[in-house]
Amino acid sequence: MHRETIGNPLSWSAQRLADVSRSVGAVVDGIGSHDMTLPEVNKIGVGDIRTALRKGVEDFAALRTDVIFAVALYPVIGFVLAAWALNAGQVHLLFPLAAGFPLVGPVAAIGLYEMSRRREQGEDASWTAALATLTGRVLGPVLSLGCLLAVIFALWLFAAHGIWAATLGPEPYDSLLAFLRATFTTSAGWMMIVIGCGTGFLFAAIVLCVSLVSFPMLIDRPVGVPVALMTSLAVARRNPGTTALWGLIVTMSLVLGMIPLFVGLIVVLPILGHATWHLYRRAVV
Repeated sequence: MHRETIGNPLSWSAQRLADVSRSVGAVVDGIGSHDMTLPEVNKIGVGDIRTALRKGVEDFAALRTDVIFAVALYPVIGFVLAAWALNAGQVHLLFPLAAGFPLVGPVAAIGLYEMSRRREQGEDASWTAALATLTGRVLGPVLSLGCLLAVIFALWLFAAHGIWAATLGPEPYDSLLAFLRATFTTSAGWMMIVIGCGTGFLFAAIVLCVSLVSFPMLIDRPVGVPVALMTSLAVARRNPGTTALWGLIVTMSLVLGMIPLFVGLIVVLPILGHATWHLYRRAVV
């Protein structure tokens, strides 16, 4: 007769290490792409964006309580970063921090993609059920791609600081009002605006093409980071106008969401996240 035994500490520890090893192995294994065959991508247009946004609003309305709880932390993070910039004498980084939020926005919306997928399939679409799936095969690729976006965000901040130092800097400003006055009333300030906006546009374009459908695809299919990235680039390459329009909509929506002390992100971020999932479903066969 078989008996369940607790076992000695050595055997118990070995079993726990084996479990951890298998979990880590699943995470690492999911990062690479075993099959490099890219899926077919569709031609999408304004009508597809309109449909994706409508379905995004429907998902938000249906999952409102869970979604708000899941994303409520991000306005707090934005407010804390803004307060740090003001209090640490880094006023010149206030706008780059706010403008750089879209660079990491796709990572913040990971749970939202899964919620939309589950609602589409008629499954439990609560945030706890969605986050519970971010393990093993999904976790490794998502973390890897998230780290890539974090690096791009850090490079943007370094670039923004360098542009400020070469124009209005390097001496810090005592207040936000003094910084704004120097920015809009001096030639150096306008030079900073022009160079900064041009540089920021390049960073935003890179992230848009890289993350257009890559994160939803990693949630939806057992592919690795290379295939997800190449598929996202393929969608952007086939639909340059639609991709640019989507990027403009995302940027303007996030700007409007940040104006009331980042509180508007509680509504804007979920709708954009859900809409991104539905845009992916229309863009990738």
